[in-house]
Amino acid sequence: MIPELAELVERLQVEFAFAAIIFFRIGAAFAVIPVFGERSIPPRVRIVVALAFTVLVQQISFPAPRAEIPSGSIFAVLFSETAIGLALGISVRLIVHGLQVAGTIAAQSTSLSQILGNTAVDPQPAIGHVLLIAGLALLATFGLHIRLVEYFHYSYQLFPVGSLPDPAELAQAGVKQIADGFRLGFAIAAPFVIASSVYNIALGAINRAMPQLMVSFVGAPAITAAGMIILAAVAPLMLAVWAAAFFGFLQSPFGP
Repeated sequence: MIPELAELVERLQVEFAFAAIIFFRIGAAFAVIPVFGERSIPPRVRIVVALAFTVLVQQISFPAPRAEIPSGSIFAVLFSETAIGLALGISVRLIVHGLQVAGTIAAQSTSLSQILGNTAVDPQPAIGHVLLIAGLALLATFGLHIRLVEYFHYSYQLFPVGSLPDPAELAQAGVKQIADGFRLGFAIAAPFVIASSVYNIALGAINRAMPQLMVSFVGAPAITAAGMIILAAVAPLMLAVWAAAFFGFLQSPFGP
């Protein structure tokens, strides 16, 4: 019976070692990843969810029998896994920032930038907060947990255990992701920018035609009401475009 116990202990050591390595990548990503990594979620809940993802990814990415643990310093392996996890999480978070940028542009265009701006965990305009909560709820409805399991699974094909990503390639991918986020945010907020441009042009023409009229008192309620109407009308389309871009990134995070 002793040899069987020794074999079982050795097998458990390998299992727990792989689980720890995977947890460092997933745990680092869950510090910043959307929905599950929000600061409004208690840390204990995030840890439990990260452990659940660790078990799933371990069974999918490293089916039994397990491969050998990468040789070298365990601290180097854990450092590389943490760096990769942060890179994966930040890449996904930048797509969410595109939605926040869209909310900020829309709020500034419609004079709604200061209403309830500091009530959220991340201070942002009211429109940005509404779009962010709606977008996160939409991701959870569309099965974000399944997509994230696939995302982490394929990350081991791109970044094997123990490998350290090239900093130059990560920097290039990060710059591209930031540019795409701002481009997406401006494209989503285009209806508000167009409405604001038309409003300001019309206000300027009215002011030239009737200098004695206090156009700011007349126009401020009008642009505020127009902003709320536009938000109610185009928010579903805005979220649909953003969700398509988000899941498109998960399918091909760093290109074909």
